Amino acid sequence: MIDLRSDTVTRPSAGMLERMMKASVGDMIFGEDPEVNELERMAAEMFGMEGALFCPSGTMTNQIAIKAHTRPGDEVICSRMAHIYLFEGGGVAFNSGASVALIDTVNGTFTAEDVKQHINNPDDPHRAFTRLVEVENTVNRGAGACWDFKDLKRIRELCDSRHLGLHLDGARLFNAMTADGRKPEEYGALFDSVSICLSKGLGAPVGSVLIGNREIIRQGVRIRKLFGGAMRQAGYIAAAGIYALKNNILRLADDHRNAAFLAEALNKCSLTEKVNYGGTNIVIFTLKPGNTASEFLEKIKARGILALKTGERSIRMVTHLDVSDGQIREACDILASL
Repeated sequence: MIDLRSDTVTRPSAGMLERMMKASVGDMIFGEDPEVNELERMAAEMFGMEGALFCPSGTMTNQIAIKAHTRPGDEVICSRMAHIYLFEGGGVAFNSGASVALIDTVNGTFTAEDVKQHINNPDDPHRAFTRLVEVENTVNRGAGACWDFKDLKRIRELCDSRHLGLHLDGARLFNAMTADGRKPEEYGALFDSVSICLSKGLGAPVGSVLIGNREIIRQGVRIRKLFGGAMRQAGYIAAAGIYALKNNILRLADDHRNAAFLAEALNKCSLTEKVNYGGTNIVIFTLKPGNTASEFLEKIKARGILALKTGERSIRMVTHLDVSDGQIREACDILASL
């Protein structure tokens, strides 16, 4: 099958498996796992930040960051499309006792002026205390849309002037950097905390890293324990993350090229009404009225393609390192013919 449901479906490559099997491990909670220590050091150094924390998932790194930045009763400003709002089980409320102020956006990106309009008066006891702004880059529900770096800088300036924290859900940040040409340290300089995922486009089997200043990471160690994310001999999976950061970043451009081919083929498909492509590795398309996503998925599954339903008439396709150029050409021929 040509599996385009997500970039989380990848399997470790032979080189990654070899690196995992050769890992030296120790008790992570005692600070004695050399692979975990190396991964955290590498990530913090890459982004020019003070520390890093290895966790099982991106949901956990995001939720740790939110809890470290906020107190119960605070409010987090984010896009209505944000992963932390839509796909993390209500964790902002459940884990941190915080509420969200949602910005309506076309593709999940917004401006400093949008943020300004959602900041509550801290002297008004009727309103939640605005404490944190969260952005997601790339935007999953925005078809892999990338942020304008100038907008991020303006949001940083606003956050500084209003004493707000700024967190980046960078689950696919390396895809964004592949598209915009920015360096990790440029993003590290803008944010108080950054979550990066190792098990999406980078191809590791599991794991995310929270990067931030010393205080965020200090609190994060305790919160990770509270959330049940304190692992022991985690070096085997940390080694996969190290391999991913060293070997799988440059090739993300291949995924972007293949996604562009898919978007072009879908535009030729007689069943599609609209195709959204944000320039990275995600394509989201809407079918014409009278067609359902479920029926379309069954039709392409019979021809060897898997994709993900995102609405009654909408479907997502994501390219990744386990889909070859030849498979993409095959998929494009099938989609264009429908």
